Amino acid sequence: MKLEYADKSRESLEVVDAVFARDYNESLIHQVVVGYFAGARAGTKAQRSRGQVRGGGKKPWRQKGTGRARAGSIRNPLWRGGGVIHAARPRNHAVKVNRKMYRAAMAGIFSELLRQGRLHAFSIPEIEKPKTSDLMHYLGSLGYKDVLIVTAEVNEILTLSSRNIPAVDVCAVSELNPVSLLAFEKVLITAEALKRVEEWLA
Repeated sequence: MKLEYADKSRESLEVVDAVFARDYNESLIHQVVVGYFAGARAGTKAQRSRGQVRGGGKKPWRQKGTGRARAGSIRNPLWRGGGVIHAARPRNHAVKVNRKMYRAAMAGIFSELLRQGRLHAFSIPEIEKPKTSDLMHYLGSLGYKDVLIVTAEVNEILTLSSRNIPAVDVCAVSELNPVSLLAFEKVLITAEALKRVEEWLA
């Protein structure tokens, strides 16, 4: 298979079928995406139960003879300022996703992007210093508005140039994840980044 350049100025790149000709396994990709979101949850929610709330050691009033309902503690969950019934505890929401499953899902996403014409190669524009207008002009010349740019290494100039542009993001191959690939209408990838993706997923 071949990957076309976004600006059509160069010959298309040959890509490995093992990565870019995979079937789109929707159930597998759904499982991996759910696992990604689950792993991103902090899981730090915590509440105090009746035994953890300060105070309430003394019985508020005697058991009988007052005409009021019996009460053993002012920290009863039914009272204001009392503990919480079934109080939340810090927990780990992570879902185990095998490395083989994750790589297969990523390869399936790349393959589907290529089939749909949403994945294109590109060469990094010559931007001497971070400047949003220069990157906007470059993307505008390609007709792209909603785009993920994938580079081999972290590119500080592109990253700083893109952070004020809505629906445009820049990431290195090491930062790629299934959610970022699926979130954008177009994906631009450099030739060097393409080789690293093939080495990673083949």
